[in-house]
Amino acid sequence: MGALLRVLWGRWVAFATLAIVVVPSLACSAAAADAQPNASARTCSTPVYRQFDFWVGNWEVVDTGGSKIIALARIEPILSGCVLRENYQPVGGPGGQSLTIYDRSRDRWHQTWVTATGTLLEIEGGLENGAIILSGRNQAGALVRGVWKPVNGEVRETATTSTDGGRSWRPWFDITFRRSSKSSPAPECAHRDPRT
Repeated sequence: MGALLRVLWGRWVAFATLAIVVVPSLACSAAAADAQPNASARTCSTPVYRQFDFWVGNWEVVDTGGSKIIALARIEPILSGCVLRENYQPVGGPGGQSLTIYDRSRDRWHQTWVTATGTLLEIEGGLENGAIILSGRNQAGALVRGVWKPVNGEVRETATTSTDGGRSWRPWFDITFRRSSKSSPAPECAHRDPRT
């Protein structure tokens, strides 16, 4: 029994020493990180990080060419301007959110889109001829291509899909973001989000 107590005592002493040395060290590291000038703000301040800023704002969303509001959206910079967060609330339907970031190491824009129905879409790409063009595969394996283009103070987002490896493309949706003073929730009436 004495040997067992010595082993347990030794483990307790080792644990207590670790707690005394490591925990304050971690706290000091966290405090130092908070006290330093915001490194990510400097990192994400170059012009390439501003390429998608035309999409930032509060928006009423309509089918392109239409006037009926189908959703409200808020796109805002977060995490010191390194990430764009989209909160998309369709009229009368489940909402979705995206996080969009410029990946400096790969010189690519990346967006992860998720919905309240379990939809996940990850797309990547870049700036081409004044538009952001992102592509990837949906959960069913079809190719998806989205294009965001500023047009007269609005943003037009079009999406196409291909089930034959990109040989042919068919329209998925075509929507326009119009500036709004509203941020949420969406007006009460029924419309299904074409992206879910």
